[in-house]
Amino acid sequence: MTRFVQQTLLAAALAAVFGVASAADEPPAKKPAPNMMMAPPGAPGAAAAKDAKPPVPIDKNKISYMVGMDIGRGLTQIKDDIDIKVVEQALEAVLKGEKTTMTQEEALQVRQAYMQQMQAKRVTEQKAAAEKNKSEGTAFLAKNKSKSGVKTTASGLQYEVEKEGTGPKPKATDTVKVNYLGTKIDGTKFDSSYDRGQPATFPLNGVIKGWSEGLTLMPVGSKYKLYVPADLAYGENAPGPIGPNATLIFEVELLGIEDAAAKPAAAKPGTPAIKPVDAKKPAATKDADAGKK
Repeated sequence: MTRFVQQTLLAAALAAVFGVASAADEPPAKKPAPNMMMAPPGAPGAAAAKDAKPPVPIDKNKISYMVGMDIGRGLTQIKDDIDIKVVEQALEAVLKGEKTTMTQEEALQVRQAYMQQMQAKRVTEQKAAAEKNKSEGTAFLAKNKSKSGVKTTASGLQYEVEKEGTGPKPKATDTVKVNYLGTKIDGTKFDSSYDRGQPATFPLNGVIKGWSEGLTLMPVGSKYKLYVPADLAYGENAPGPIGPNATLIFEVELLGIEDAAAKPAAAKPGTPAIKPVDAKKPAATKDADAGKK
């Protein structure tokens, strides 16, 4: 939120004009990859380049509308806190070089006060979300533990065997290769190795506690469903898409245990179970902290 508070409308307009807008906003089909080996005139392939579709014609109205679209996207998250007519007045005054009704010092004070207000609001919302998620997770696990086939460990981790493999079980210090799907208890998917099109590989002493424990229960070739309480997942420090104190569900296939002599493949960014280990900590502390976000 503060990113939008800090940027001025003038900066947003200039960014739009000079093409600094997010690439995510541009239609993929209209962004051909640059051809670094463009043929010179008269060479094979030059005719195709000559026949390329020219840029769309633009005029002042189209440029203005494009700038307005970018400014609008930049202000979406704070739209309920602003009066667009007042925004237009300030923008017009700045662009015309006229005297503004608010000095730069006053604007800075308002910006700082607004940022503090938004931060306080965020803290309140996070606290409410944490309490709600914790309550819903506790109720879910209490009901789920009586479900046929669900087992509960001493830590509170619940798991369900969907397929029992015949291979060895990994140790807490092993590096494993898995496919997985992660969802919240309402069924919302937040991550999946299947969607990325390749398995994830990571050390079990560098993941959340629910995974460290759950994967050591699984023989290679198994597929389990893990029901991970918040205190064995991310607690209050969960990534945004997950939310604080969320109970999580993972469907996990253990594909193999990596050769300790080989250098393990780096875990792909976005893997929700991964928690980088602090290299500055002694080994005993690392093992104790592994799995915390």
